Amino acid sequence: MLICLAILASPFQAASAPAIEIVGPWTVRVSGGPVKTPVEVSIEAATLVQANDEKHENLPLYNAAAAPWARGARLQGVITSETTSPDSLVPDSVVVKAAPGASPALAKGRDYDLEPQWGTFGRLAGGLPEGATVYVDYEFGMHRIDSIVVDREGRVKVLTGEPHVATPKPPRPGYRETAIANVWIPARLKQLGPDNLFPITEPRYAPPHRPKAPAASLLPKTWRKLTGGEPLHVLAWGDSVTAGGEASSVEKRWQNRFVAMLKERFPKAQIKLTTAGWGGRNSDSFLNEPPESEWNFERAVIQRRPDLIVMEFVNDAGFSPEMVEKKYSYLLGRFKAIGAEWAILTPHLVWPPWMGKQTSKLDEDPRPYVVGVRAFAAKHKVALADASLRYCHLVKEGIPYITLMVNSLNHPDDRGHEMFALSLMELFTTSKEDAQ
Repeated sequence: MLICLAILASPFQAASAPAIEIVGPWTVRVSGGPVKTPVEVSIEAATLVQANDEKHENLPLYNAAAAPWARGARLQGVITSETTSPDSLVPDSVVVKAAPGASPALAKGRDYDLEPQWGTFGRLAGGLPEGATVYVDYEFGMHRIDSIVVDREGRVKVLTGEPHVATPKPPRPGYRETAIANVWIPARLKQLGPDNLFPITEPRYAPPHRPKAPAASLLPKTWRKLTGGEPLHVLAWGDSVTAGGEASSVEKRWQNRFVAMLKERFPKAQIKLTTAGWGGRNSDSFLNEPPESEWNFERAVIQRRPDLIVMEFVNDAGFSPEMVEKKYSYLLGRFKAIGAEWAILTPHLVWPPWMGKQTSKLDEDPRPYVVGVRAFAAKHKVALADASLRYCHLVKEGIPYITLMVNSLNHPDDRGHEMFALSLMELFTTSKEDAQ
């Protein structure tokens, strides 16, 4: 196997950029540019961990109808913030016992059942009795990001990252070292392939050129209130991400970071922030709620009379462009009727299979919904904060986007929330201000 990828990473120019090749299952060659003599470096194999005699009291019944990460007890080694890490468990390694060291082991399909991809298990009716305590041996993998770095003398080495169940981060280069590529090593990876090599071609995201702040024309009421120091009511409307998942604190949520950035940009601003975030739902869910519900669209959004509604719904991502045009046109009419302005956030990338993909190496958003939202915003002159562009740029920064998902699926960490806030601030700044 030979995979060649040219690296154009700062501080190297195109003509002097080193090239990186995968030349073996766990071997990478770096040549050219500042590297006088081609060198091969070894990447450590995927990180595997053995768990023994893990105790589970009151083992629940296995529920095959539940979400795969909620079908029973969760093996502790693969637990993320609220789910389990898919494809981390080595299914054939699972041994369930009635006591430490007990033999023979309990029988899968008779005493218990296991969800092998997600690492959840439970007893079966007619098998283990209610209240049973079991002990489990199993092997699982952890994710890792390694970095290939070059120093000022052209010497190459690999920095091994710290393994993590969901959100590994690349190691920091040392003094006078430059990272030229990251190597993504998901749990249980058998050997390196093209989807594991992330050249760092653009270490920093550069927003599209904006000679003037888009909000001045797209959100004139909001702009006037910010610049004039008048009271401004911002309503963040969305799903579980808007409700806080998985920001480490209220202050780190995207809407709180956005308001903090606005206050820094507009020192006279008087901003009130309200949040209407409902986990596991989409915009239709609010519209379909009865009047007495706290999540009813009228109560949660319209009756609060905000000046600016900022909408985040990754759970709308199943809408087709035609559905976006129809549904969002209705919303636009309702917002105009109460004098509210509207900014839409395009969603973050989620677990690849949910987007019809098998790789975290994406430089374009594959979802028709995002195409539809962009078209809707352009047609109706609605403010669009295109966070999807920032997520798709992560591949050029050497970061597998999935490593920002704290639950391994669809809840971004603080870095992801920050990207939402920065995308919104593109509406309120010029390119020159970004550069500063």
